[in-house]
Amino acid sequence: MLAFILTTIFCFVVWLLLTFNGEIWGTDEIIAGIIFSVIGGVVARKIFIKDFKMANPKRWALFLAYLPRFFYEMAKANFDVAYRVITGKINPGIVKISPNLKSDFSLTLLANSITLTPGTLSVDVDNEKNLYVHWINVKDEVLEKMPRDYKPICSTFPDWARRIGE
Repeated sequence: MLAFILTTIFCFVVWLLLTFNGEIWGTDEIIAGIIFSVIGGVVARKIFIKDFKMANPKRWALFLAYLPRFFYEMAKANFDVAYRVITGKINPGIVKISPNLKSDFSLTLLANSITLTPGTLSVDVDNEKNLYVHWINVKDEVLEKMPRDYKPICSTFPDWARRIGE
């Protein structure tokens, strides 16, 4: 029951933030927010609280601390992809990385971070939780160190995913 209540409150706060347009909310927005938050609380209570333990404020603080690093890496990758498109220096391929993450949540966070970064795309995860990533510029010297040395592909994303999700 506590998981349902916390998830419903979280969903309602997100609803209020997303529907804020500079004015106070109308009655219809509040009622719709309550209805959709209750539905979200029923559907996501197990996932949000029990499996991912996202009710922990420490995880949210770590996630917020991670965002500047993520946006920095994303901006850097945008310039790299633009350079490669202009010059035609593209050597695409799929590489295997072994981030040694234990939880599904941290692996999902890592895979999403990689996919959102231009020039990389998370393709698959195997049973040993190795991640297969399509990379725009596969270098031979990097391939020799794979799958343990993942820094050229995803920087410090696995370290952050480990801190947040485990």
